[in-house]
Amino acid sequence: MLYRLLKYVLLGPLLRSLWPTKVTGAENIPAHGGAILASNHLAVADSFFMPLRVKRRVTFPAKQEYFTEKGFKGLLKKWFFTAAGQIPIDRSGGSAAQAALDTAIRLLREGHLLGIYPEGTRSPDGRLYKGKTGVARIALEAGVPVIPVAMIGTDQVNPIGSKLWRPRRLEIKFGAPLDFSRYEGLSGDRFVERSITDEIMYVLMELSGQEYVDIYAARAKELATAEAAGMRPEVPTQATALEADRVPETKAG
Repeated sequence: MLYRLLKYVLLGPLLRSLWPTKVTGAENIPAHGGAILASNHLAVADSFFMPLRVKRRVTFPAKQEYFTEKGFKGLLKKWFFTAAGQIPIDRSGGSAAQAALDTAIRLLREGHLLGIYPEGTRSPDGRLYKGKTGVARIALEAGVPVIPVAMIGTDQVNPIGSKLWRPRRLEIKFGAPLDFSRYEGLSGDRFVERSITDEIMYVLMELSGQEYVDIYAARAKELATAEAAGMRPEVPTQATALEADRVPETKAG
């Protein structure tokens, strides 16, 4: 009820009128059943504009902190993100990361549409970054198709650090469903999961027209911060890298 109120009465009409959007490929979204909408991630605004153009409800994993802030402001945030179709996940790693994966898989098996950003966080410079393999693990475990989604122009509407959104025409492209049933039973094989993730990212690159960078967006941010501070960035261990690779993608980062 809250989701429909926000989408069709409170926020949706405003977004539609102020930010006209060209949408192609919407027919690729299944009318029913579970599916993953795997999108590039340019801005926080992505999580508002993409669900607005999908007839079915889209659920995104969101940082648990959005739901636990205290006080009146915290209550408002919890109401808003709940109404927007978000579910809280704990990103602290280990068992929390597995719990987040399990939640995503359960929702897909129940027939929901799940929005995921394979890059794991917003692009720091508009380029497309290496995808985390959590999207592949979830797709294999749930046995659902992956619909690639290219968001175009949201970084101009909502640049990183901006508080007010700027007027601009947007474009959203929904690609053809990607079927990974040929890998059935191979969930947990990191080579298979990497292959699937790379295939998704290649299609996103073609759809969006973005330049691809073969490192994680979070790592690119760390390198930029270290360079700005004149520091030598820490080199992650293999175990740390593998754990980070599987942490589910969140609504905004």
